[in-house]
Amino acid sequence: MTDDMKYIYLRSHPLMSSLTEQKLKEIATMAKMRTACRGKVISYGDDGHTCVHFLVEGKVKITDNSSSENQLIKDILVEPDIFGDLSLDGQLSNNYEAAEALTTNTIVVSFHIDDFKRILEDNPIMALSYVRKVNTKLQKMENRHAELAFLDTKDRLIRFIKNWARADGNQMGDKIILNNYLTHSDIAGFIATSRQSVNMLLNELRSSGMLGYNRKHIELNNPIGWN
Repeated sequence: MTDDMKYIYLRSHPLMSSLTEQKLKEIATMAKMRTACRGKVISYGDDGHTCVHFLVEGKVKITDNSSSENQLIKDILVEPDIFGDLSLDGQLSNNYEAAEALTTNTIVVSFHIDDFKRILEDNPIMALSYVRKVNTKLQKMENRHAELAFLDTKDRLIRFIKNWARADGNQMGDKIILNNYLTHSDIAGFIATSRQSVNMLLNELRSSGMLGYNRKHIELNNPIGWN
């Protein structure tokens, strides 16, 4: 990919909003850009050569594959988000964690960890924005842990769908439409239940009139009730 293409994608990312045009063009020359098809694993790098990835188009799931039986989905990301070695220490703290593209033509712009640290050192406003972004992601993880501890499976599924709608839903008339890029197994991995339970509960929600779904879309009826 050309530096011009990297510049165009980075210019639209919120973390880069404080940078001048000239500074952003300089940063684009440090970046690598790649397109991943659905199911493609996006590497975090290796010890000493880790990366921070900017998700500029598409969706990505972050998984923990430490269990041979069940895949835990730690997060589902939509553009614009970041992932990778967010601690900036150049070490892979969890060798079981992986990122996988959920959509066709998922595009990420990546920085080697040493280059990214220099960028933050030279741009303190961007560094503060980065700290706020990472803190928000940590708070999101804490909220998920609380949901797993205190909510039953149906309530976890409803909370998941609500958050999904807020992050990636499109209101059309009296419905909220979600592009259905997640399998029942993906949802099960996120809310810590079985695929069969997700299928049963979605059918229950459909029978109650709260939603409709097929392989391509999920339609949430009564948007006020889903907010």
